Amino acid sequence: MQDQRLISVLQHDARLTAERAAEVLNVSPGTVRRRWQAMTADGILRVVISPIARPRASGLSGAHLLHIRVRHDKLDAVVRSLAARDDIPFVDITTSGDEILVIAATEPGSRDPLVFRQLPSSLAVISVETATILHVLRVTSEWRHQVLSPHEIDALAPGTPCNAAPAAPADNGHYGVETDALERVIIDALTPDARLPVATVAARTGLPETTVRRRIARLNEEGRLITQVLVDPRHLGLQIDAMIKLRVTLDHLDRTGRLLAEHPAVHGAFVTSGPNNLGLHVWLPDLTALYQFLSRDLTGLGITSAETIIVSHSAKRPWPSP
Repeated sequence: MQDQRLISVLQHDARLTAERAAEVLNVSPGTVRRRWQAMTADGILRVVISPIARPRASGLSGAHLLHIRVRHDKLDAVVRSLAARDDIPFVDITTSGDEILVIAATEPGSRDPLVFRQLPSSLAVISVETATILHVLRVTSEWRHQVLSPHEIDALAPGTPCNAAPAAPADNGHYGVETDALERVIIDALTPDARLPVATVAARTGLPETTVRRRIARLNEEGRLITQVLVDPRHLGLQIDAMIKLRVTLDHLDRTGRLLAEHPAVHGAFVTSGPNNLGLHVWLPDLTALYQFLSRDLTGLGITSAETIIVSHSAKRPWPSP
């Protein structure tokens, strides 16, 4: 549990110092530093600039969600082919052993060759279900593993001392603030490792350390330094990875989508085209928790049907493998 808490504080503040984390979590700085270094060295933990520059921005709008069924003997070959493509960031294999879930980046309204020609013409492919992402409600960089107390979360707000009163909710209007050229240079330098020291960023960019320090602090305080902790959810005790396709009546769609996007288990939520118009990606501890989510948390929300797809393993995702 200590490692989970050490990972969680980085989700709230990617550039948190070991001393500050130790103060918030009431442990020694040496313990924090040692566990962070060990998890990073073992490939369990990485902190990067999120590939989605701003939450709920248009980056995923228009992308295709593909549910591909293939011949069992061709599964590995199709998965390798899909994972090798630069325009496909996610490739998951389901527990059925012949189904692949894919997110493919496309231009809205385009006749993507993969969807319209290559997959349908392949003898290895039995069927392809396609939905287009119309609206993004939750992305993984916004998800937080809920193992911290409210007081600890408040203490992690930028500039908030541990004994301060709870901070007011952040104003998401800052997502409309564009970065200037200098900030983009700094963000590019931080992209593979959002915890790079200021001196290292300055050396790589040729900028003065004072400028780098000031700009990073401003980006962080304004919520424009969008980071993501890359960690396999199984290291957080979340053994079940599933996608749930929901059919929601239109008069409930927006309210239901926004409500479920805030659920602790949901790390991805999208309004999509097609008969199943709301897609959820969830991480849960076990099958009992999944059953409770389906039977309890999805009731009374205008949901008329649900299709649950459990992911066996991932062939391509932006976090490390266990």
